[in-house]
Amino acid sequence: MQCPHCYSHAISNRSRLTKHGYPTFFCNFCRRTFNERTNSPFNRTQAKNQTILEVVLYRLRFKLSFQDLTEIFLLKGFRFSKETFRHWQEKYAPLITSELKQSRKGKATLRWKADETLIKVGSKYYYLYRAIDSNGKLVEVKLSEVRNIEATTSFFEQTVATVGFKPTQVTSDKEVTYPKAIEKALGSGVEHRAIRYT
Repeated sequence: MQCPHCYSHAISNRSRLTKHGYPTFFCNFCRRTFNERTNSPFNRTQAKNQTILEVVLYRLRFKLSFQDLTEIFLLKGFRFSKETFRHWQEKYAPLITSELKQSRKGKATLRWKADETLIKVGSKYYYLYRAIDSNGKLVEVKLSEVRNIEATTSFFEQTVATVGFKPTQVTSDKEVTYPKAIEKALGSGVEHRAIRYT
């Protein structure tokens, strides 16, 4: 571990814990104290990291309402407002998304399947672009208000940025935006197979 203030490795453990039980440390170089959450997005939050991440996971993975979350965590002995959950979702969901994207770096196969579907988010409709590899693992997803060459091209560029390389083959439905977008974002060397899904 290093000091989050001066990045020195000359640190000492302290016997004192934070209010939430996190160990504290002392930097022998800049003479400042810190804990493992100092300068992190979780610093100064009243709840533990694990509790916050659990809330966001329940909300995103199981699509629970804020009212459901309030009742679940009340059973665990926590009293949180709906507004607290909303704030945590806005602040920490992008961090989880970023971590998941990092975990997909370099992991996809070279053959992808891409499609898009119209979904309702709130009161608006969006196109959800999705790419999976030949093993059925998620490569990338993207929401777009429109379905056109620019949106499809942007999706493939984002996909390459996520995994770090281009595929050798892409299979899509017969949506007209795919051929030009694939050539523009992935290059003419990528084989494009267009089939009509049933």
